Amino acid sequence: MAQVPIDREIKNLVKTGKYYLGARRTLKALTRGEAKMVIIASNMPEQLKEAVLRRAKIANVPVVIFPGRSVDLGLVAGKTFSVSAIAVIDQGSSRILEMVK
Repeated sequence: MAQVPIDREIKNLVKTGKYYLGARRTLKALTRGEAKMVIIASNMPEQLKEAVLRRAKIANVPVVIFPGRSVDLGLVAGKTFSVSAIAVIDQGSSRILEMVK
């Protein structure tokens, strides 16, 4: 299977799926067991990144590091603000969960 650009899958997720934006909401989704996958920006603050990675490991949830900055992740998600993390709750018609397999 050809590698699908993560940008396109995030845009499709935002249109058709369910997700939470931001590190705090992502941490809550991981704690509640709602998140199926987490996407974090490459420039996420180190302390926050460690907290997300630790909680994702406990919840057995895959984490993908977005190659761009949080501003870029926000733009890909169609937002006018920076987004440090996205918790995927339901992938909708995107194939974003297949990217970690």
